[in-house]
Amino acid sequence: MNVAKHASRGALRLRTYATAAYVPPASLENIQRGRMPPPKPKPESPTFYTGRATYYDQLLALESAAKHTRSALQALELLPLPKFARENLPPLRPVWKNKIDLAELMDANLTTSRYRRFLAQLNQLNEYRRLAEVAGHMELAERIQRVLDVFERENKEAILARGKRKPVKFDEFGRSYTIGRRKESTARVWVIAAQPSPAESSEPESPPAVAPAEGIPGFSSGPLSLGPAPVKVTTTNILINSVPLAEYFPHVDDRESIVRPFRIAGLLGAYNVFALVRGGGSTGQSGAISLGIAKALVAHAPDVEPLLRKAKLLKRDPRMVERKKTGRAKANKAYTWVKR
Repeated sequence: MNVAKHASRGALRLRTYATAAYVPPASLENIQRGRMPPPKPKPESPTFYTGRATYYDQLLALESAAKHTRSALQALELLPLPKFARENLPPLRPVWKNKIDLAELMDANLTTSRYRRFLAQLNQLNEYRRLAEVAGHMELAERIQRVLDVFERENKEAILARGKRKPVKFDEFGRSYTIGRRKESTARVWVIAAQPSPAESSEPESPPAVAPAEGIPGFSSGPLSLGPAPVKVTTTNILINSVPLAEYFPHVDDRESIVRPFRIAGLLGAYNVFALVRGGGSTGQSGAISLGIAKALVAHAPDVEPLLRKAKLLKRDPRMVERKKTGRAKANKAYTWVKR
């Protein structure tokens, strides 16, 4: 029995022929082996698999626009810009969409870092737009503005209008009406240009002889022998609550505060002022009138606005009196300590 098993095993080991017919591989090329899955469509965006395709597409578009705009400005010799020229450019007030609105526009959640990265590109393009607009290349500036309009807020005009001073109104007589405030005082100021009197406007036939002014005694010749030339000052009125300025404000500091806008603008004696002031003390009332006069002078003579703005006369003084506290004599003053 064992001999038969060993003989059969040996015969199986020596079996080398194929039991199936041989088929060449070349003949199997046209045979379909089951149903093949359809090929996947190629994504339209190269950033499809990032999970935020819209965000990165917009970011890449802004970077490309900034690159081409930079090349155009360099070709126009507007970049690089010197430091002094960059400081003199008009200020920018961008009004971009917030993070929530921008995320809805791109249909993706934005983190703070991604939002800041996007705003950095928008601010860069906005600076290029300002530079092109100031240089007079309006076509380039308009193309950039069309790109930026997509990411600006819908109420941009209303936001930019905040904080702007309303234009001063003039009546039929040429009087300007302004309002000034300081502490608890409020002043309504009317300003009108001083009109020369009929006697001054009409030219006299023979000018009266004016005696020469005497100079310094002891000098008979030379410039020191001549006195100062007479200065003709136009007569103007400044009425506070129908009372002349000198009578309403007995202190010199208050009168100087009111006249200061005229001195800085070089328009002393050029305008008549009538003011109605209520509330507060002399310091608050004089400051309120001064602010109203400064606003009126800017309306009458726009050229003096830089001088008055540099002197800080066109901005209300925000300081207020600190309130009294309980247990204190005043705002911070304590009562005198008594031992017994």
